[in-house]
Amino acid sequence: MNYFIPDMYQKSIYHIDYDKLRDDGIQCLLFDLDNTCVPYKDNIPNKKLEDLFETLKDMDFKLIIFSNASRRRIKPFKDVLNVDSLAKAGKPRKKSFLKILKLFNYDLSEVAIVGDQLYKDILGGNRVGIKTILVNPMSNDDMILTKIIFRPLEKIKYRSFSRKKILIKGKYYD
Repeated sequence: MNYFIPDMYQKSIYHIDYDKLRDDGIQCLLFDLDNTCVPYKDNIPNKKLEDLFETLKDMDFKLIIFSNASRRRIKPFKDVLNVDSLAKAGKPRKKSFLKILKLFNYDLSEVAIVGDQLYKDILGGNRVGIKTILVNPMSNDDMILTKIIFRPLEKIKYRSFSRKKILIKGKYYD
């Protein structure tokens, strides 16, 4: 198995078929925060994100902000969106993923992670065995380590995948 290949690839969190996820047995959605839900420099959720999260809660999804960011960074989103969160998740390590599964009593088949990074969100989710959903980054602004290390590594992966017709940027699939 290639740990960098997502189960689903969509343009953004607003293009995901959440009905399909629910029909597939997904009950819990782990959302990366920066450049997945909001651009990296935004400090509060926008109305569009609030509306999406309310819709997903109405669909009976458990929503968790699952980020490597600090508690301080996540708190305004957790409070406004009224969701659980896990800060300093240490993605792609398995520990925090397993903590969520145990804490909320979910089976691997009931949880999906939604994120914009192959080397953190997708690798972490695939290593633990949950459904992985890749979205395009919302902004070109990133934390410095992401910008100078992980995005260049992703470009290499994308080129390799594209040549093999495995994962092509902009060619979305469920």
